[in-house]
Amino acid sequence: MSAFVYVIKMVRPELLEHMSPEQEAIMEKHFMRLKEGVESGKVVLAGPCTDGAFGIVVFEADSEEDAADYMNADPAVEGGLMSAELHPFRISLMQGRDQVAP
Repeated sequence: MSAFVYVIKMVRPELLEHMSPEQEAIMEKHFMRLKEGVESGKVVLAGPCTDGAFGIVVFEADSEEDAADYMNADPAVEGGLMSAELHPFRISLMQGRDQVAP
């Protein structure tokens, strides 16, 4: 397994304050999917910047192709509310983790 990060940004930042019921449902699916990912161990951490600039999802996948598939299947990305950009990532230090990667 390798670590990856995807950076997500609202396509239209004003959507955060003026979502339709359909868009709210998409965002709820987005949140629940990430929550399930944390519970299963796939997602290491996820969250938005408090200024609304972007969010990140740090997660593990078997390959870059699998990572891209996971990112693109995010309901907020599929639903066109967020754009996403994938990057390989190395977790060098993490609170609560016994091993530190060089």
